[in-house]
Parts: sequence; C-alpha cells; structure tokens
Amino acid sequence: MTEHDKDTPSDHARGPSRRESVVDRRSGVDRRNHPDADATGLERRRGPGRRLSDFMRAAEEGELNREQFLFVQAIEAFKRVNNKTFPSWTDVLEVIRLLGYRKTMSSELSLPAAEDWSEAADAPSNVKSARREKTDEELMGEDED
Repeated sequence: MTEHDKDTPSDHARGPSRRESVVDRRSGVDRRNHPDADATGLERRRGPGRRLSDFMRAAEEGELNREQFLFVQAIEAFKRVNNKTFPSWTDVLEVIRLLGYRKTMSSELSLPAAEDWSEAADAPSNVKSARREKTDEELMGEDED
C-alpha cells in the first residue's frame, strides 16, 4: 500500500470524493441528462437538435435588436456617469427598472430558492431614494428654463 492509497481522517471530513460524483463518459451516460442536474430554464448548452434562438444568435453575431441595443447603451451610460467599470447586479437591476421593465408575468424559470411574484405594469421603479428623485426633478426644472 502506498502513501497515496492510505485514507486519512481529513479525507473523510471533506465529504464524497470527486471520483464518486463525476459521471464517467465511458459509461454511456450523458452528464447533461444526469438526474441530479437542476433544471432552471437557464441552461444554454447546445447539443443535437438544440439550436440558438434567433434572439441569441443575432446578438452573438453582433446584430443587436432595438431592445438589446437600448439595454447595452443604458448600461454603458450608467457605467460612465457613475464611474463604475463593473456594475453590481443591483446596479443592473436598477437600470432595467429605469428602462421601464416591470415583473408583470409569472416566471418561465424554475428557481426553488426564490419566490415568484408580479406587479402592475405601471408600478413605480422604486430604485431611487426620495432625495435623489427631488434632485432629478430640480435638474429637469433647470433644463426647462
């Protein structure tokens, strides 16, 4: 028995070994169809018979539609005015809501750790504080003068 083959207490404390959790390709089981895989609706792996949607294909080829272009421009403007190279996810959600998007329908995703909800189409964005709203209104008033 070699030094490598000996089990140490620290090995058992780590949980199951990687070898036990990996699907062997030679077994004929496709890891993408593994029963432990969480189906969220966000999977983007492609295989036989699974093609990119026109929405994704056009974007990957550099042809953005109006919605995609507006979103990219809004994110770029946010980064510029806030001097942020990498906006947080909260920042991205703020931009999305300021663009006018609201959660008006049930989700098409399966996210068991998150509660699904919806709101009215004309709901306020609620991303700006009252102080920031007032400052924005004052700036808009100056532009009209």
